[in-house]
Amino acid sequence: MKFHFSHFTFPLLQVLFPSTCACCGEVLVRGERQICLNCLTSLTHTLYSGHDNNHTERLLTGRIPAFANATSLLVFHHGNTVQKLIHAMKFHKNSELCLFMGRQLGLELLHSARFDDIDLLVPVPLHWRRRLQRGYNQSELLCRGIAEVMNREVNTKALVRHRYTSQQSLTSAAEREQNVEGAFRVKHPEQLEGRHILLVDDVLTTGATLVSCCDAFGQVKDIRISIATLSIAS
Repeated sequence: MKFHFSHFTFPLLQVLFPSTCACCGEVLVRGERQICLNCLTSLTHTLYSGHDNNHTERLLTGRIPAFANATSLLVFHHGNTVQKLIHAMKFHKNSELCLFMGRQLGLELLHSARFDDIDLLVPVPLHWRRRLQRGYNQSELLCRGIAEVMNREVNTKALVRHRYTSQQSLTSAAEREQNVEGAFRVKHPEQLEGRHILLVDDVLTTGATLVSCCDAFGQVKDIRISIATLSIAS
């Protein structure tokens, strides 16, 4: 006799194997996805997306030539809910959470006219060794979530990380810059020529990784660059 899942089966599975909040571990109730309502409302939002010269832009100005716009969705600091969220995305193999937060970032961008003319999403790439360890690139999944909301193309082939680097979170600001200098390469510049790209990453701390990525874009003709990160360190 074959066993078929039905609409009665899923509530039973939820009782036996309940979904829990990625941030606090509490059991999720009906209507909650990935994060409970308490943790979701405790996330500190920057409200940068509609404003020029926000803190994200000031951090990158003078280091990335003539980028169009930049924003970050959330404020990250030690011990807050955003830190728990990022750790769950990067170290707890929660790919669905990455997609969920990508959609949240996409909704923020969608409501800001400053990002209306983006036509291509490019994630900050992982080296293949780290991707193999983690199982996915969290920045790529953020892009996939953004793409669902904004209906934009995602390009994961043009920009590559060709040199393995140590964890940025374990290094000083000066060491971060040296760590990622020359780590990225544009493999297919023709795929980016004449496009307005949105470079996407999970956390902006010193900006060294984003600067190194944008240095690699220097060989691409007529490229325009905007930047979005899920969070920015305070």
